[in-house]
Amino acid sequence: MTDEVDRFLETLGETSPGRLPPPLRGSLRLELVRPGGNSHWLATFAGGRATAVREPGPQTGPPADCTVCVSAQAFDRLLAGEDQVIAMLFRNCVAVEGDLSFFLHLRRLLPPLPESRFQAPPIRTPRRSEHHRTASPPMTPVSIFHGNLFMISDRAGDIESAPASPLGLFFYDTRFLSTWRLRVNGERVQPLSVDDLQFFEARFFLTPGEPTHYVDSSLSIFRHRWAGDALQENLTIINHANEATELSVRLDVDADFAEVLEIKANLPRERTTTVSIADRVLRLRYQRKAFVRETVISANVPAAVDERGMTFTVRIEAHGAWSAELRVDPLAPRASSGDIRKMLRSYQVRTRSQIDEELRTWVSGAPSLRTDHEPLDRAYRRGLVDLAALEYRGLNLEQSLPAAGMPWFMTLFGRDGLISSLQALPFLPERSIPTLRVLALAQGARWDPFRGEEPGKMLQEVRYSESVAFNELPHAADFSAADTTPLFIVLLDEYERWTGDSTVARDMEFEARAALDWIDGADLRGDGYLWYEARPTGEGPVSQSWKGSPEAISFHDGRLASYPQASCEIQGYVYDAKRRAARLARRVWNDPGYADRLDREATELRERFNRDFWIADRGYYALALQGDGEQVDALASNMGHLLWSGIVDPDRAGAVVERLLGPALFSGWGIRTLATTESRYNPVGYHTGTVWPCDNSIIAWGLRRYGFNAESGRIAHAIIDAARYFDGRLPEAFAGYERTLTKYPVLYSSASIPHATSAGTPLLLLRTMLGLEPVDERLIVDPAVPPGLGQIELHDIPGRWGLLDALGRATPDPDRG
Repeated sequence: MTDEVDRFLETLGETSPGRLPPPLRGSLRLELVRPGGNSHWLATFAGGRATAVREPGPQTGPPADCTVCVSAQAFDRLLAGEDQVIAMLFRNCVAVEGDLSFFLHLRRLLPPLPESRFQAPPIRTPRRSEHHRTASPPMTPVSIFHGNLFMISDRAGDIESAPASPLGLFFYDTRFLSTWRLRVNGERVQPLSVDDLQFFEARFFLTPGEPTHYVDSSLSIFRHRWAGDALQENLTIINHANEATELSVRLDVDADFAEVLEIKANLPRERTTTVSIADRVLRLRYQRKAFVRETVISANVPAAVDERGMTFTVRIEAHGAWSAELRVDPLAPRASSGDIRKMLRSYQVRTRSQIDEELRTWVSGAPSLRTDHEPLDRAYRRGLVDLAALEYRGLNLEQSLPAAGMPWFMTLFGRDGLISSLQALPFLPERSIPTLRVLALAQGARWDPFRGEEPGKMLQEVRYSESVAFNELPHAADFSAADTTPLFIVLLDEYERWTGDSTVARDMEFEARAALDWIDGADLRGDGYLWYEARPTGEGPVSQSWKGSPEAISFHDGRLASYPQASCEIQGYVYDAKRRAARLARRVWNDPGYADRLDREATELRERFNRDFWIADRGYYALALQGDGEQVDALASNMGHLLWSGIVDPDRAGAVVERLLGPALFSGWGIRTLATTESRYNPVGYHTGTVWPCDNSIIAWGLRRYGFNAESGRIAHAIIDAARYFDGRLPEAFAGYERTLTKYPVLYSSASIPHATSAGTPLLLLRTMLGLEPVDERLIVDPAVPPGLGQIELHDIPGRWGLLDALGRATPDPDRG
């Protein structure tokens, strides 16, 4: 079948026009490995098309932007839809050097597939009680992280992980350390205190043995660790005695190379690892065919290294000290040599001081906040730092990408990246650019039910683990979310409105139009709505809306809605996307006819939606429509997003607000995902009763849009109050218990902390309270600060107007006269 590869390349000039973004410029050199001799091709991209010519040998012309070496047989599988670019890369089936994005653009030109070559992932039974959704961390763990490398330990700095424990050193969705345990003279160390210096470093103050009130320890132990491109730990022991002491310092080490999703679902997989020792370096290795993961541990002082760790024989003089520097490198080796990342243009090495300086630049570049309300100030600063901390270096771009949350989602999630970029846009507008670029680059190009990929649809999730590399899970490029596509257009327009930078919107016109075409094609029933089928997962079928858990979309009586589904908030996103795309078509793309069409379609959608989704006898919008057209009548928070999108009939807005702030939905700490009156309500259910800060920030934004300023402020105040109990760091979700019952917000057991959209929540709430809105070249400031929050000043707000300040003072509290 290898002649199919040649035919594909030879005909690119004929098949590529109209299938590539016009701004794309560059070249890709492809070496096809064949038993009878390799062939060499040079593909050139320009003007929305590609051409390929055969070369007489390797590197016969000028250097290409990207060089790819792959067997013709492997490329055959790619053409046939039997493999995927990122999965191939991590299985070492393909070697890529330079700018990976050109290989991903070539993906757009692959022939269409008649059907997916993969099966949906099987439903597996977790080894856990059904009452516990996922593994939970130990009490008060200590975490450090930088990008998608992170470590979670106990308060002594140790890792002793079980299959379902999230303790460990993680990278590329894989656990590279499952044991990291310090012992001194055979005794475990005990924590005295922990100093979380920055998100990427921590210091542990320890003593050996069990603590006692009667005998003071003569030793102090300090562990100072930081995460960058590797984990580094400085271990120091101080002898306070008047005589010398001799110690055996032992570090127990192991790596199980478990996948994050295995740990989350408590579905461990048996793996056989090998251990090698050379030059006092301990190397733990897991290999499956050409897929390799390695943990390399080294120290700067002599140690006796064995297969289970390192032992340091130490003599410390009276009042002296001993120290060692430990380094752990998590590696994804290439088939030939070196690490996969090091051959890509996006690879960068940064020191701890560089990371610290980047953080200072990030925070100092955001608007400065002055406020009387300390919880707001802390939440804002914590949010800025966490958004910085969750940035990571992907494979595709030199710019950092937003990860969704720790520990389960330290990777790109389309929805979370888009929403957190929207939340942060008035403060960190440049954060939107890599989010838009990577989603545009990864946009769907073929029909593939296994991954949910469809032409024009936007990506939802990317992972780099073993199951993904072997196409056992679809997450090398998972498209199983129906809302990312309209949200992409919303962010693209909001970025242009706020910054005045029309270049990004102009360059992404091709992808935006393809996204709008996908939206129209997702009308599965021909009634003008965006419908989606169930997304198959290991836990069963789930919704493609943001409430992606099995029980999230239900009727008032508890019945689960059937598929296909059209959830209400996604129709609002589509309405907003078409309005915004119409604006871009007039102002940036110079296509007034297209703009008129989009405006007309948006108007028709709004009229149709208010007819079909409104439940007249209950005074609120249906959560969704199911496949037979029946209204899914559960009272849920989703309808709050409708206010943000603007699809709600103004005459009905008051009734919607009354429901949102009523006792069934509003807990006092925020709006619940599902009302207490519904059969499936559970205050600790992931999407069936918890409070999500992100959800509330979008609802508060929508309330301001419709003029419900006091109600918007009530939500903002409640969420900021909740942040106090989490030291300013809002979790992904917390329990929906009534405020009068618990007196403090109860953490949802497996919530991600930090989480990008929760970190962005204080920023969006500041925007809503100050009433910040771009209009042409001006920034409108219309403050409505709720009682109790005092004065808020926000200085140096960036935008198309340059830098401006905003000031708001709390409105008087009517209950205090």
